[in-house]
Parts: sequence; structure tokens; C-alpha cells
Amino acid sequence: MEFGLFLNGYLPGPASRNRDAEHTMLMREVGYAIHADKYNWKYAWFGEHHALTEYSHMSAPEVIFGYIAAKTDRIHLGSAIMNLSPPVNHPVRNAERVAMLDHICEGRYEWGTGRGAGSHEMATFDLSTSATKAMWDEAAPEIIRMWEQRDYTFEGEHFRVGTPHNILPKPYGAGHPPVWLACGNPESFAKAGQLGVGAIAFNFEPVFNLKGRINTYKEAIATCEDPLGEFMNDNVMMTNAVVCVADRKRAREIAMSPGRGYLNTMVNLYHDTMPPQPGAVKWPGVPRRIEDDASLDYAIDAGYLLCGSPDDVLEQIARYQDVGCDQLVFGIPNEGFEHEEVLEMIELFGSKVIPEFDKDPVHSTTRFREKATVKHPEFGHPLPDGLQVEVIPTNALLPLDS
Repeated sequence: MEFGLFLNGYLPGPASRNRDAEHTMLMREVGYAIHADKYNWKYAWFGEHHALTEYSHMSAPEVIFGYIAAKTDRIHLGSAIMNLSPPVNHPVRNAERVAMLDHICEGRYEWGTGRGAGSHEMATFDLSTSATKAMWDEAAPEIIRMWEQRDYTFEGEHFRVGTPHNILPKPYGAGHPPVWLACGNPESFAKAGQLGVGAIAFNFEPVFNLKGRINTYKEAIATCEDPLGEFMNDNVMMTNAVVCVADRKRAREIAMSPGRGYLNTMVNLYHDTMPPQPGAVKWPGVPRRIEDDASLDYAIDAGYLLCGSPDDVLEQIARYQDVGCDQLVFGIPNEGFEHEEVLEMIELFGSKVIPEFDKDPVHSTTRFREKATVKHPEFGHPLPDGLQVEVIPTNALLPLDS
């Protein structure tokens, strides 16, 4: 099992209206990913959301990926998620941006895709959530073709490229960034498996409830013969919460601190396309906090979070592997954590816990990418007559006859 961090630009309360606080939060989240690179973490996922006050101010993670890549050596950087709806991100711009990130990150970029958070976010772009499924279905395979062909054309329902264009740059080296799809209901897990792409799962319920959906994914991907991309990304990534510091008592204090659960009220406000959880509290309602030790122990046993010292967490974590998770990702900072405690958690979990579960120094997605096979011909149209170049600059990176 591999491990990562999930950073979403979460900025609760009055700070969300303060530009200095917004800057502090953004730079801290960038710093967490850089810090994690030193302590065995393999992935840092950054959300992309639009106009979701407090919940997520991370609207353009691709802008910071190059900065983080320049300051790290090993950690992979992922979009969670890049919206493929043409009014939000035109497919050509997605193809260009992802390929450029692949170059700048030198193969350390993970392409997480999806349809957006809910009706409020989509209304930012004058979109209905009911239209986004068809848009994703049309755009995703075409972006793969844009990377492979040098005379790309397309006539679709939601976008068109009427005359041949070479969409540039092409991805870095062989293959392309691993493809992931945000999943919620069982149908979306099955779809991700059928397409041979990774599943990004968000855990808002007991971890054991996800076992059926993960099994659905694994059964589907086992029979996939024509993946969406050039290779299969057989991966289920699940997000959860962790409170892991040296002092077990302090960890439990954080988990029971006032304000815990505030983020969940924002989830219930904005993610209105997901079925509501039983007893869900929607912002501005008072969050349902963990009141006492017995309730905290129940939450830990149910798999809502990991909590305690590194030794405690080592005992708790096996159940996530038992349900079939390939990658476990933690949203940070959790409510109640001070900045220095987040850094402590990254160090402790990374140095004491991760090595017990992740023995392979190579990322699973790197191994999958090594199996990439091109799906489309380089040219889809006949070349025009009379094309003959006789002279190119002497300092060209390759000679004319290469």
C-alpha cells in the first residue's frame, strides 16, 4: 500500500475573506508537499475547485506543481481533480497543460480527472451537473488521441477541432501521465475499472462500506482489454483523516477538539450530487464533533480516521489494506492541528509507519507506465504533397535526416 497527502486549499472562517491568511494557507500547503518528499510519501494530490468559499481556495493547482517539482526529488504530484468539461477546461488546453506538467515534473505528474464538485461549482461556468458526464466521456479519449497524433481533428457534440492541428507538447518520454477518475457511487467504480484507470475515492463513511465498491472496481479492471489510455492504472486511492503525533494524548485531544467536522459541513453544502449521509449537518449548522473517548474509539474502529502515536496507527492501518486500498491519502491539515503539528505528522508517519507497509521504492504508476502501448496512428490524414525541407538551423537538437 502506498501513501499520499491531499491538499485542498481549505480555509475555514473569517480567514477565507483575508488575503494575507489566504496566502499563508497556500504557501503552507505547498510546503507540506515539499516536506513530505523527505519522508517516504509517494504522492501529493491537490484539489481543483472553483468559487467554493472556505472549502477550497485551490483553483489552479497546475500553477504550483512546477514550483514543488523543482524543490523535490521523488514525490508524485496529482490533480484531484482536473475538470474535463469544455466550458471549464477546453480539451485541447487540458492536453497541452497535462503534457507540459509531465515534462516539468519529468514523469512525476498524475492526471486525476472528474466532473466537478456539485451544482454551485458548475454554475460558475454556466454549466449543469447533468451535462458533465457526457462531456467527460467525449473529452477523455480524445485527449489521449491528441497526445499521439500530429494532425488531430475532431467533430463532437461538445467541442470540435475542424482542421488538422498538432497539439503540443507531447508527453514526456514513453506513455503519458497515469489517468485517474474521481469515483463515488458503485457505477463510477465499475466505470473506472472498465476503462482501466485509477479510482479516486473519498471516504465519508466507515471504511468497510467501501469494500463492495472496491471489489466492483477490481472485477471490472480484471476484464478490461481496451483501456482508455496507453496502459492500465490498476489503483484505488482512498482519502481519509489521520491524527498522528508523538504524544498519544495530544493526538486524541486534536481528534476531539471543537470545530472538528466543520469541513464535513462544507462537503454537505457543496457536494450536492452525492447522496446525503445519515444525519448529515450542512453548513452553517454546528458540526457533529467527537464528544468523548468512547466515541473516538468507535470512529477509529469504524475506519473514519487513524488516531494516536505511530505505534497506535500501525495497529489501526491494516483494515484499510484489508478492504483493498492500493493508496491511502490523508487530507491535511485536519481541524485542530497546529502548523508545526502537521509537519510533525508528516515526519512521524512518513518515517515510522510508511516503511512498514510500502516496501517498493518505485511508484506503482511508474511501473504501470512502463507498459504503455500507443493506441492511434501518428497521422490520421494523408500528408500534403510538395513538403520538402532542405535547411534547418545548425543548432537544431536533431539533424534533418534523423
